[in-house]
Amino acid sequence: MGTNKIRKHLSRKNITSPAHSIKDVRAGMSHVNLKAKILEVAEPKPVVTRYGNNATVVKVLIGDETGTIELCLWNGQIDGVSVGDVIQIENAQASMFRGERQLSLGKKGILSNEILKPQLKSMELLNSSF
Repeated sequence: MGTNKIRKHLSRKNITSPAHSIKDVRAGMSHVNLKAKILEVAEPKPVVTRYGNNATVVKVLIGDETGTIELCLWNGQIDGVSVGDVIQIENAQASMFRGERQLSLGKKGILSNEILKPQLKSMELLNSSF
């Protein structure tokens, strides 16, 4: 009986939610997965959290062929991102901040740099439109 539970757990773990496009992201969504290109990286800002901790936050503008959205990165998430990188985002949450849609990774979100692949035709559209 224990083996069946383990197999069931592993099969659920391997299921990934479908990739979204930026135009489909709405405030309140969770488990957002998408691939996008970094268009702008703002200057890091030191902030004090509501718990009294010091932190650094950076707003990153990302885009795909359907639109753009801001990605909010905190402390250690900031390292290794630069303009022009293609990134894969998994388990992000979407919210509204000051009337703008934004994504954040939270504790369970994953941000990984992708190597630009030839089959990634959608990102070529961004180069021509910006």
